Amino acid sequence: MDLLRFLTCGSVDDGKSTLIGRLLYDTHTLYSDQVAALTESGLDFASLTDGLLAEREQGITIDVAYRYFATAARSFIVADTPGHEQYTRNMVTGASTSDAAVLLSDARAGLLRQTRRHSHVVALLGIRRVVLAVNKMDLVDFDRARFTAIADEYREFAAGLGIDEVTCVPTAALDGSNVVHRAARTPWYDGPTLLEWLETVPVEAGSGPFRMIVRWVNRPGPDFRGASGLVVGGTVRVGDEVRVLPGNAQSAVARLMTFDGDLEEAEAGQSVTVVLADDVDVSRGAVLAAADPPGVADAAQADLIWLSEQELLPGRRYLAKVGARTVGLTVDPPKHRVDVDTGARLAARTLHLNEIGVGNVHFDQPVVLDPYRANRDLGGFIVIDRLTNATVGAGLVRFPLRRAANVRWQAMSVTRRMRADLNGHRGCVVWFTGLSGAGKSTIADQVEQRLYAAGRHTFLLDGDNVRHGLNADLGFTDADRVENIRRVAEVAGLMVEAGLVVLVSFISPFRAERELARGIVAGDEFCEVFVDTPLVVAEQRDPKGLYAKARRGELPNFTGIDSPYEPPEHPELRLDTTTLTAAEAADAVLVRLGQMGVV
Repeated sequence: MDLLRFLTCGSVDDGKSTLIGRLLYDTHTLYSDQVAALTESGLDFASLTDGLLAEREQGITIDVAYRYFATAARSFIVADTPGHEQYTRNMVTGASTSDAAVLLSDARAGLLRQTRRHSHVVALLGIRRVVLAVNKMDLVDFDRARFTAIADEYREFAAGLGIDEVTCVPTAALDGSNVVHRAARTPWYDGPTLLEWLETVPVEAGSGPFRMIVRWVNRPGPDFRGASGLVVGGTVRVGDEVRVLPGNAQSAVARLMTFDGDLEEAEAGQSVTVVLADDVDVSRGAVLAAADPPGVADAAQADLIWLSEQELLPGRRYLAKVGARTVGLTVDPPKHRVDVDTGARLAARTLHLNEIGVGNVHFDQPVVLDPYRANRDLGGFIVIDRLTNATVGAGLVRFPLRRAANVRWQAMSVTRRMRADLNGHRGCVVWFTGLSGAGKSTIADQVEQRLYAAGRHTFLLDGDNVRHGLNADLGFTDADRVENIRRVAEVAGLMVEAGLVVLVSFISPFRAERELARGIVAGDEFCEVFVDTPLVVAEQRDPKGLYAKARRGELPNFTGIDSPYEPPEHPELRLDTTTLTAAEAADAVLVRLGQMGVV
C-alpha cells in the first residue's frame, strides 16, 4: 500500500494532541480492518487524547513519537513532534523523513512565532506540501472571516519561504469537524477534510539520478564482492554504468541482490546488494552514482539549524555525519541568520539555540554531496560535538564549493627536514596554557632566553602581543576566543614548517581548540604545558588588575570569573606554580624538550 510520511507541528496549546487523537480515532472507526496499530475493541477518543496529553506532561515530548494508521487509500506514518521552542531539534528530526506537513494554528491566536519557525524548518528540509489546520474554529463560532484572514496571511508567508502547495482547512479537533468528517457548521468551506488531503497529496519518491550509499561491503570469498546499502535516489538496472565516489572508478552493474532473490532493477527506498562487473575498490561510506554524479568537495555553503544550548563556535572542530561517513568539520562565521518572524537576514557572528543561518562549512576530507533539495540523504548532515558526541546542529547543503578541485597543495623543493638540518634542530610547538596571572608568559620568556643562548631558533607568540596585530579585530566572547586560538595555531604550524621552536603563551581556555592546535603539527612536535595555578592564587597576583575589573563587572567574559577554563586532561607537562619558581618551571620545560629530542 502507498505510504505517506507526514509531520505534525504547531505552537503549544494549538490542539495538536487532540487533532492527532481525533484523526486516529475517527479513522479507526471508518477503517478498523486496516489499522494495524489500533486493533483494540472499544477504542475511546477521550482516553486516546488523554494518553497523548499525558505523554506531554511526562516529558516524553523530548522525543519524536511516530504513529501509524491506515485507510483504504494509503497507509500513514505521522511524526508527532513537540510544540515547545526548546524541542525544535525534535521537529527537525521528524521533518527530515517527511513528505508533507500538517501545521496547526489556533483560530483565536492566529500565526504565532512557533508557527513561523516550524514553517521555516519545513521549507529548509525540503517539504513543499503543507496543510494548515486552523484549529479550534468552534471557539470562534466557525467564523469564515477569521479563517480566511489566517489562511491568506499564511499563504503569503509560506510563498516567501518557497513552499509550493498550501491547503488551509478549518478544523475543530475536539468534535472532529473537518478532520475526518465534513463539518455541517462550515457550509462555506468546499475544500478537502484533513484526511482527504492526506489521502490524495502526491508522494514523489525515487526522483532524480541514481544514488546509493554503501553501508557495508560483503566479500565472503575471492570471487564475490557486493556493496550493500540503501538506494536514496533514482533507479538502477542490471547493466547500468555506475561510478564509485569519492574516487572516480567506473564499472557496470552485474547483479542486484536482495534477501528474496535477484532483481532486474531497484529504486529509491530499496536496500540491495550491488555486484559490479569489475573488481574496483568500494568501501563503507562510498556512493554509487549514475552517469550524472553528485559533487565531491571538502566545502559547501549550507543552511544551518543550531540545536545546542552552547552557541556555534566558528573555527572550532566538530564532527559531521554525512551519509554513512563521519568526518571533521569546521564552520565559518555565518553569512547571516534568519529572523523567523519576518524572514529578514540579520548579521550574525554565531548561532544560538534554535537559530537558523547560512554559512560555509569545511570538511577535513572530500565528501560526496548533492544539494539538499535534490537529495536529502546526500545533502543533509548532522553536526556533532567532538568531546561529548552530542548532536549540536543540522546542515542542509545549498551547493558544494569547488575548493577541493581548484585549490591544491603546491609542492616545495625545500622541505621541513632540510630546514631542520640547516637550523641544527627540529621545530616544535610548546603550548603554555593556564589562567591569567598563572605565569605563562614569564616562564615562556625564560625558556626562550635559554633556547636562544643554546643556539636554537625560536619565536614567542604571546596572547596580548598577538591581539595588537593579527587578532586586533577579535573580542573575548567564546566565538572570538575560538577564532583567536585557531589563527595562532595555524601561524604556529607554519613556524614549525620553518624549523622554529615556537613558544605559545595563551590562556586558550577550551580543550577543543588546544586539540585543534595539536592536530596541525605532528604528534612529536607538540608539547602542552599546563601552568597550573589555582584561581585564588592567580587572583591574588593579578599583575594587570584584570581580576579586580572583572569582579566589578567592568570586564565581561573573563576566564575564571564569568567564562570557563577547561584544564588539560593529559598535558605533556604540568607546572605547579605554587611550589615552583619561574626558573624551576623553565628548567622542567627544557628537560621535557630534551626528552623530545629538540634540545
